[in-house]
Amino acid sequence: MISTFNLSKLNSLLQDFHKITSLRITVFDDSFHELTAYPEQIAPCCRIIRTDPAAAAQCARCDAHACEMAASRRSAYTYRCHAGLTESIAPLTLGNIVIGYLFFGHVFSYPSYEEGWKSIREKCAPYRIDKNALEEACLASPLISEDYIVSVSHIMQAVASYLCLERMSIVQRKELPVQIDEYISAHFTEEISASDLCRRFQIGKTYLYEISDQNYGCGIAEHIRNLRIEKAKALLSEHPEWKISETASACGFSDYNYFITVFKRITGMSPGKYRIGAKKTLSSSESSR
Repeated sequence: MISTFNLSKLNSLLQDFHKITSLRITVFDDSFHELTAYPEQIAPCCRIIRTDPAAAAQCARCDAHACEMAASRRSAYTYRCHAGLTESIAPLTLGNIVIGYLFFGHVFSYPSYEEGWKSIREKCAPYRIDKNALEEACLASPLISEDYIVSVSHIMQAVASYLCLERMSIVQRKELPVQIDEYISAHFTEEISASDLCRRFQIGKTYLYEISDQNYGCGIAEHIRNLRIEKAKALLSEHPEWKISETASACGFSDYNYFITVFKRITGMSPGKYRIGAKKTLSSSESSR
């Protein structure tokens, strides 16, 4: 685990979130383990569902999958869980590394109680639980609109950003993945290779690949290319007067033709077409003001 959390400050913030939204909010670490929540007790619907070990196991799998989705998106992910309740999760990040997650749920969000109970009853049919008690718990839950869920997910994303900016989730020690990530983030436009990183951090290529795959979902070379292309996209939008070759060089591509090939493979279009699209988007945005 890369990070540790100031739980005292964190719990105070979670209480404020609950006072504003009336929703339970939870913090998971980077391994999908629950660290703290407010209120501590889960919703009545979930307590009933989790009386079946199979349902409880499915809840854990559902949480882990949601964490993975939020990590890949790098933004809040809202979804219906396996039992039909609405939940949302946002990643906590340091650089390009996910160090934890904020999560709210388990929300009864349907156009009507009848429609909601029908959906939940069908999804929970295989589980050995008290269906009458579950129905009573569902009908006693607040009926929350989709618009409200969207607004709360935006607030949660802001809370996640605040936690990282204020370092309420702080790095306990700069472990190797954090050191590597910080170095790459500072030098990805320079000549840098897996061999360079191995020499600098005194590790083997196999171990470096394991770190890269775990934190970025790809190899180091691909991660560096992705960072360079993201920077190229920004520069094409911000500096339309630059030559394509100037943009390529500023992003760390010494070979112009290679830059064109990589950019097109990742974005689906040439740098020139991307810049034209960015210009149109900017013009449209300005004209609508």
